[in-house]
Amino acid sequence: MSDASLASPSPTADGNDAAAHSAPDNDTRQALLDLVDLLRLEPLEHNLFRGRSRDHGGQAVFGGQVLGQALMAAGRTVADGQQVHSLHGYFLRAGDKARPIVYDVDRIRDGASFTTRRVVAIQHGQPIFHMSASFQKREGGPTHQDGMPDAPPPESLEDDHQRDRRMADRMPAWRQQYLQQAQPMQSRAVNPIDPFAPVPMPAQALHWMRAPHPLPDDPLLHQALLAYASDWSLMSVAMRPHALSWQQGNVQGVSLDHAMWFHRDFRFDDWLLYQSDSPSLSGARGFCRGSLWRRDGALVASVAQEGLIRIRRPAPAA
Repeated sequence: MSDASLASPSPTADGNDAAAHSAPDNDTRQALLDLVDLLRLEPLEHNLFRGRSRDHGGQAVFGGQVLGQALMAAGRTVADGQQVHSLHGYFLRAGDKARPIVYDVDRIRDGASFTTRRVVAIQHGQPIFHMSASFQKREGGPTHQDGMPDAPPPESLEDDHQRDRRMADRMPAWRQQYLQQAQPMQSRAVNPIDPFAPVPMPAQALHWMRAPHPLPDDPLLHQALLAYASDWSLMSVAMRPHALSWQQGNVQGVSLDHAMWFHRDFRFDDWLLYQSDSPSLSGARGFCRGSLWRRDGALVASVAQEGLIRIRRPAPAA
């Protein structure tokens, strides 16, 4: 993918153009280019694709990356005119960041209105993730939605990555190294926590997110990027009532499954408000859900996820 594909966007969904974005930043631009290239995948054979991984600072492949790549693989096998409306995925094994991932697409059904695909992500000869996705031909009809929650505009909020950088000296070396990297997406929390001294809070969160530079006019790419971003912070909302955070070092967490429903058109290079909550945490499993809104108030997607949240106990004294 060339830089030109991010340089000449069409007007954004809310009528603003590329001038609405902040001053260009070569580092974040390259990070976004790299992520888009990561999602495009390499075709190997009929229904087979290969993807690389990006280092997110964790020990395993980031679940949102696998989710986005699996969606891109499925969408590459669907006829023009149909867009994904739902996906359901299960994370089976931790992914190896040093090895490529092969995506095997099963063309379950091709219908006039709906098309169904099943995708298995494979590493070292074993499935690490599987997903079912349904695509639909665009249709009209009655429409309704919930109202968008009140939130301050993203321009008034601090960037999450910049906030974390201010605390980098209190983090382990691997995390400090990650924080020095430019990020392919922007995230700005409305109600951030102090990760080193969290206090009990309601299991609710609001934050804005978007790509930092204009993107090509490819709906599948925008949907895959939203799938990628939707996994970024969703599980942490279940830890808020218990004053827990990833930075404390005693919390083990991993996504178990992830589901999304796409309701309306959007662009990921426009700000989207991510409203999340967690109705339940029990048996070391936190259930979380989210709603994503355009700035004009349109509900564009819904998310649900269950994640493992386990407290590591100190090793007994010798």
